[in-house]
Amino acid sequence: MNKAVFSFLFLMLFSTFSFAQATFQVNKVIAHRGAWKAQGLPQNSLASLNEAIRLGCEGSEFDVWMTADEVLVVNHDHDFQGIDIETSTYEQLLTKKLPNGEKIPTLEEYLKEGMKQTTTKLILEFKPSRISVARSERVGELSVKTVQKLGAEQWVDYITFSYEGGKKAIATDPKANVAYLSGDKTPAQLKEDGFFGFDYNIRVLKNKPEWIAEAQQLGLTTNAWTVNLEEDMKWLLDLKVDFITTDEPEKLFELISKK
Repeated sequence: MNKAVFSFLFLMLFSTFSFAQATFQVNKVIAHRGAWKAQGLPQNSLASLNEAIRLGCEGSEFDVWMTADEVLVVNHDHDFQGIDIETSTYEQLLTKKLPNGEKIPTLEEYLKEGMKQTTTKLILEFKPSRISVARSERVGELSVKTVQKLGAEQWVDYITFSYEGGKKAIATDPKANVAYLSGDKTPAQLKEDGFFGFDYNIRVLKNKPEWIAEAQQLGLTTNAWTVNLEEDMKWLLDLKVDFITTDEPEKLFELISKK
């Protein structure tokens, strides 16, 4: 490959990533398990992801488990249509379908669908294993490696209830944006361990509202879940949180438009 061709390819690659970074929405709205509720779509489906993209959400959250044969799949609960994910193979999960006819998405399939656009971030929650801490760490590591394999780093932020899994994800990719969900760590602790921010239940933040300003002063991002009441949305908007995760993105958009 001559120098001119190499330079052209490099510029094309750089401009693609710059374009992806420059065009993501900035509006605080994170669709919880995709935008599913208003249209009656299956949670964590490709359909609910695409509805979140259509609405213009800043992010679309989804959940990742690992099968017994180490295939990462997208589903909220530990079981898929009655089949326990962690103790079953991917092939076994394919015997069931979502209500709209979709099969359970693999993480790769979900990411590839999300990478078709550059307006909505993909908020990847890797679930703590019900089997072992080591398995939680493995899920965090494989999630990051799958993102790296597909070149999806610009699209993906991570969240997790597993502190150990979160630290493993950060160790796997120190540039990864990983936020913690459980609500039992101070902003200072998160900062010390390299987390991107917190994503805490609204009840935690009602008890510790000072954590929002404290985290932001430390350069951490702030998010609350799962916020469906209008009064809670308004309270969080007044406190200037960075993100709000909701089953009602349409309602949140309406409130933001009135601010």
